[in-house]
Amino acid sequence: MTAAPKIRIEKLNAYFGAHRAVRDVELDIPALGVVAVIGPSGCGKSTFVRCLNRMHELLPGARAEGRVLIDGQEVYGPGVDPVQLRRRVGMVFQRPNPFPAMSIFDNVAAGLVLNRLPGDRAAIVEKSLRQAALWDEVKDRLKENPTRLSGGQQQRLCIARALAVEPEVLLLDEPASALDPIATAKIEELIHELRERYTIVIVTHNMQQAARVSDRTAFFYMGELIEYDTTEHIFTNPSIKQTEDYVTGRFG
Repeated sequence: MTAAPKIRIEKLNAYFGAHRAVRDVELDIPALGVVAVIGPSGCGKSTFVRCLNRMHELLPGARAEGRVLIDGQEVYGPGVDPVQLRRRVGMVFQRPNPFPAMSIFDNVAAGLVLNRLPGDRAAIVEKSLRQAALWDEVKDRLKENPTRLSGGQQQRLCIARALAVEPEVLLLDEPASALDPIATAKIEELIHELRERYTIVIVTHNMQQAARVSDRTAFFYMGELIEYDTTEHIFTNPSIKQTEDYVTGRFG
């Protein structure tokens, strides 16, 4: 018997005004593990992922149609609170975006304060920083401004901030594209550790990275989902020539 998917997407369309950026996408994302979303620039990767926690609709003139279900519950259903949804479905963006007016500690605790979550904040902050493989580097600097951290440390801080509210799903939108190779390797190691506890969807333009970190890969082109399968299949024996042309570098 096949396990029910963590996320089910049915006939998803995303618009910026009259322009349709994502077209009739349908796929199931299993619980736990990593799904990579690849494709050339402007193909709708980031727009698709932002629809999963309703970040897309925050942009002027943007809207989405279709169904996104998390554990069978409609994301776009009546009465759904987007703030509560984004607690369940955390997001980390391309460029590190720590809150510059807050300390390192307060950055991690920000979601706890916003959502008025109970618990020992110091313990939750430490746990989140440990999960993000950052605790040993900042444990004596928690009152400092996060802008004094390196780019890679800032990105792991943003991951810790997302983890502090105990999400079920983590969306990573090109989380290492602004980082150097050493910081990128640390982010990839972190993804390997987190995959046991979270359902992770990562947008990446780096196909080697997709091959290294993901279990399944979705290839997008011109807003359409062209192929979705195990990462091994996509990179070694794709079913569609367009996928093969992209992953072998013939276009992109």
